Amino acid sequence: AGRWWTPSQARRIFARATRSRSSMPADLARASTTDLLAELKRRMESPPKKNIILVGPPGSGKGTQAPLIKDKYKLCHLATGDLLRAAVAAGTEMGKAAKEVMEKGGLVSDEIVIGIIKDNISTPDCGNGFILDGFPRTVVQAEKLDGMLTSEGVGHIDHVIEFKVPDATLVERICGRLIHPASGRSYHEKFHPPKVAGKDDETGEPLVKRKDDNEETLTKRLDAFHKQTKPVVDYYAKQGLYSPVDADRKADSVSATIAAILAK
Repeated sequence: AGRWWTPSQARRIFARATRSRSSMPADLARASTTDLLAELKRRMESPPKKNIILVGPPGSGKGTQAPLIKDKYKLCHLATGDLLRAAVAAGTEMGKAAKEVMEKGGLVSDEIVIGIIKDNISTPDCGNGFILDGFPRTVVQAEKLDGMLTSEGVGHIDHVIEFKVPDATLVERICGRLIHPASGRSYHEKFHPPKVAGKDDETGEPLVKRKDDNEETLTKRLDAFHKQTKPVVDYYAKQGLYSPVDADRKADSVSATIAAILAK
């Protein structure tokens, strides 16, 4: 048999269930019991909020797994390179600041990058949380990110997942990688080919290869990645947030491991 609540009980239950939600109605006292229970049901059935950082060298499988995680948990995917380009194209305040720096050949500051992340996490698409890809790369950036999340009242980082793949394997992966620019979907000529050669499975639009997807560039990027990443990984490991994943396996196996981590 179903359970019935009085209006006052329903309001108390709703308040507890939405205590951490920024979208709580301004005046619960005026909401009808029917509306309260409908909203309570919707929120209790929605995926729990998750803020996730994906760490991994180029070719480690982040591009394959991120869209799967995004769809399963209804999160937004924030790849910092894409965010910068979008902010510049849109002419936002942070985008204009980034464009000015880039046109002078400089490096975009942490404050600008975090400002762009801040702009995005406040959108409805990020209401259930986010996947952060490509940031932070230093402990200082991690600390600034934590400070911004706290000041904005949007929670904290819940999981940091590192994709572990031997460097020798990455060279083969990178050389055959294909990207759908609009969505970020990733394919591989050998390991994960599209249904139609050179075409995105969902849209049929052309796939492209990144200019820097070559062995010489990759070697330099991997060296820089390993030097930068260990302190950041250690920072989150001390907080109990870090989980390494053996990503040198089939995509389905990696997905299952990630699902088990995110279920904790």
